[in-house]
Amino acid sequence: MSVKNLHSLLIAWCIHLFTALGVICGFQALLSSLDKNFNAAVLWLALALFIDGVDGNLARKYKVKEILPNVDGSILDNIIDYFTYVLVPCVMLLWFNFLPKGIDLYLVFGILICSCYTFSNNNLKTSDFYFSGFPALWNLLVLYLHILETPETTNVIIVLSLLVLTFMPIKFVHPFRVQKYKKINLFLTFLWSLSTLVILFGGDYYKSAFYIWIIINFYFVAITVKRSFLHQA
Repeated sequence: MSVKNLHSLLIAWCIHLFTALGVICGFQALLSSLDKNFNAAVLWLALALFIDGVDGNLARKYKVKEILPNVDGSILDNIIDYFTYVLVPCVMLLWFNFLPKGIDLYLVFGILICSCYTFSNNNLKTSDFYFSGFPALWNLLVLYLHILETPETTNVIIVLSLLVLTFMPIKFVHPFRVQKYKKINLFLTFLWSLSTLVILFGGDYYKSAFYIWIIINFYFVAITVKRSFLHQA
């Protein structure tokens, strides 16, 4: 084996290892949740989300699929994503009492089952890399419920609505994959992340960060509405 091939093989394995670190972040988020440390759990999930956002681009850039054809990066990614996007957030929904007692477990069962469909759906992404249907971002849901401090009854309506949207052709932007306005989307995603950190950890800029956070959310909602109902990318 040539030095060049060995180097490519090493890079490919390192990228798979980088992807696999997401499950460690998810497990740390689970432990933080059991310790009733919401902010720490969110930070670990955020790190898992970051890994998931960039590992695909790295894999495509360095042609990992061609170099390691026997290791399916998509399956590896889905295993980790189900854990960090679905399973851990479901524990958080229960552990932090976001849902009414008596029906909370049934709603979580619904999330677990519907998310199985999401991760087995071959048409989850459109040809221009939008998500078709709610892409099981339950990790973000727990964050939003915490920040907005919505009552339990409202949370039930939100969860049920997202379960329905899982099966509807509503287009959700993937900031790392959709090409149109990609630079703007990535910048706003970065700004959203910073404002979220300020909101979670307080400080003198809490209100300003919250307003910025709301505006950015409206921007992404507008993209969803435009792409879903006006049929424009």
